[in-house]
Amino acid sequence: MRTGSDTQSPIRRGTNLPRVGDFNESVVLDAIRRQRSGLSRVELARATGLSSQTVSNITRRLLDQGVVRESGRQSSGSGKPRTLLEIVPASLYAVGVHLDPAVITCVVVDLLGTVVAEHSHTTPSGGDTDRIAADMAASVTALVADSVTDRDRVLGLGIAAPGPIDAVAGWVVDPPELPGWGRYPLRDRLSEATGLPAVLDKDVTAAVVAERWTGAATASRNLLFFYFGTGTGMGLVVNDTVLRGISGNAGEVGGLGAAGSTRTLVEEAVTLGVLGTEYTVVSPADAQRGLERLAELSAAGDAAADGVLERLAVRIGRGVCAAATLLDVDTVVFGGPAWQVLGDRLLKTVEPMVAGSPFIRATHPTAVLSTTLGANVAAVGAASLVLDSALSAQPGTLLLT
Repeated sequence: MRTGSDTQSPIRRGTNLPRVGDFNESVVLDAIRRQRSGLSRVELARATGLSSQTVSNITRRLLDQGVVRESGRQSSGSGKPRTLLEIVPASLYAVGVHLDPAVITCVVVDLLGTVVAEHSHTTPSGGDTDRIAADMAASVTALVADSVTDRDRVLGLGIAAPGPIDAVAGWVVDPPELPGWGRYPLRDRLSEATGLPAVLDKDVTAAVVAERWTGAATASRNLLFFYFGTGTGMGLVVNDTVLRGISGNAGEVGGLGAAGSTRTLVEEAVTLGVLGTEYTVVSPADAQRGLERLAELSAAGDAAADGVLERLAVRIGRGVCAAATLLDVDTVVFGGPAWQVLGDRLLKTVEPMVAGSPFIRATHPTAVLSTTLGANVAAVGAASLVLDSALSAQPGTLLLT
């Protein structure tokens, strides 16, 4: 049981993943990763603030480990050309699993976050959570066996799930669209079954970590990710720090809530006669057909269908504008399975709303983007949680227990 003093601890919690290297090594590795064209040792010292000797010692270790390699030389105009260093993508891997009420997706990514293998299947209905977890673990094991020649290079397993969650205990806690799950120790069950160290986080948090690691916002330090899947939520980054909240459940969109779920959207369209009763949603997976049909009708000029999507876009735009103003972000990214279907239409309304927001417009430009990571952004994010926990510079590693 957690006590009141536990919640005040400055130590990063909620993961049993091993870290790779010390803080300074993580700083150097992160700097090389962010510069895909490569960095010289001189540039690394300048970028990180570390001494040349420290950078030299760290890069020697990284070269010996096979995590980085020398990729060529760069002439600075005078003097000896500088040797560039770059990440070796196949040196390390991570696995991500996204438990969505509609679909379960597994991915394997390399050190740069590139997907090297993926598998998805419809989320089973009913409450046999042990069987579903066993199937998820089997999918992970098979995917790793098929795509990674050396299992020892797999850092761990990241799990993205709809909230609420207990990040410290590794439990999902009565997800609204997953009846029968109750309080379930998903992290530990999957870790035990796969033999991989694991971490559990909310799907919206995982998605924003993916954008920081390998997506459209790798250069942004202040980022809002609007996730539109079976439900909606926002992942948040402020001053290069992912905001999780005291229980790991930051990002719930109270003002949108159920009104932004795919089930509610399709049910509204059926009630208005925009969609026929054959599109009635029985399970979360059923909503996909309705979304695709709404997108088709809107694109074909059906005013009623477009009205349904316009009202949704306005609700999303208002919520995003309020959050972007509150957090003073410079980048807003949209993504998720439902966004992949409706995003082009929704962005036509949302983008000018953000651009025209008086508080945003008056202070700085705000980029409004769709994710480059596709419908599986949360699964990629789950794997990115592993990479981020194990390899990124975490200030908490400098704190004493």
